[in-house]
Order: sequence, then C-alpha cells, then structure tokens
Amino acid sequence: MVRANAAGVTPDYWDEACRHLVKRDRVMKKLIPQFGEARLQARGDAFTTLARSIIGQQISVKAAQSVWHKFAALLPGPSTRVQPGAVLAQTVEALRGAGLSARKVEYLRDLAQHFEAGSVHVRQWAQMDDEAIIEELVAIRGIGRWTAEMFLIFHLMRPNVMPLDDVGLIKGISENYFSGEPVSRAEAREVGEAWAPYRSVATWYIWCSLDPLPVEY
Repeated sequence: MVRANAAGVTPDYWDEACRHLVKRDRVMKKLIPQFGEARLQARGDAFTTLARSIIGQQISVKAAQSVWHKFAALLPGPSTRVQPGAVLAQTVEALRGAGLSARKVEYLRDLAQHFEAGSVHVRQWAQMDDEAIIEELVAIRGIGRWTAEMFLIFHLMRPNVMPLDDVGLIKGISENYFSGEPVSRAEAREVGEAWAPYRSVATWYIWCSLDPLPVEY
C-alpha cells in the first residue's frame, strides 16, 4: 500500500519499517533519526520511469535531464507521462536528433515494443514476486538486474529489495559497518539479514548517509 502526498507517493509500511530497523540494527538506530520526516517517494508511471532510467545510463544527471527534455518534446502529452506508441511512431533519426545514442534508441524502442505487445504484465505486478518482475524486465534490452531492482524500490516500492550490485550501497555499508574497509557481497548480504523484511528501507537510509538529499529515481 502507498499513500499520496503533494510530492508523490510514500509506502504505508515506512514507519513500521523504521521501528523494526531501529530495534534490530545498531547503525539504523543512529541513522534513521538523522533524516526526520524524509521518505521514499515514487512518481510517474512504469513506462516513463523505465524510459528515463535508460536515457540516464552512463551520463551525468544534468546531461540526462537535457536529453530527456529534448526526447519528451518530440512526443505528445506531458513529459511526466510518455506513451510507448508515441515512441514507436518516431523515426530513428528524430530520436537520435534528441541526443540519444544509436544504442539507447534501440533500447527505448525495445522497451516500447515490450509494453505495446503486453510482454510486461503491469497489471499483474501487484500479485507477482520480486524475482518474477525482475525476470520480465531484464528481458528488455538495456535493462539489467540493477535497473530492475531500482525500479522495484523506487517505482513499485517493494519493501525487501537489496541491490548488491549498487556501488553506493556497498560503499555505505563499508563506511557505516566496517569503518571504511572493503566489503564483499557476502558480507553486505549478511548485514542485510538483520534488515529483512525491510531491506529497501535500510538501503534508502544507507544512500542518505552518503548524500543527505532525499534519494529519487
């Protein structure tokens, strides 16, 4: 369940998760109170969120914003909600003209085709487990496991995702739990065992410990 507010939507489980984590984990007991009322918030629809993630790959946030605005300007409707059919209606040349690489054009068209064909079961996601959704998403060109896990956390707001391929998470665990010493995936996973069933929430606070601005996707 989620609840809406002026900025976006916030998971209903958040406060319960914080109480759980404060009881179970010494680092979370110190970390969570530092961020007051800051909460994970989701915005946008599934297709737009995934399109933005593809456009933002391997470029700076500023560059990604610039390309996104040019891309969205090609399409009808608001930039906050682009449609798969509108993307497929554009020529490759027009999409390249918005600043997209040839590979990202291929990825966006493949994403749009998956949505148009119903290969991703958006309406069934609420009944599907995390791994089943990840399996659907990584079948789309340009979406790997990390992107799928970010989507689970930031768009679907699944409570128990731990993205072990995320550099920031590993760095944050190193700094908060191991005094800055290098951390293996196995060690990070072991830390996360105390966070279950709210690994997504703990991960969000670890990210906040590196950058106090609220994390968005």
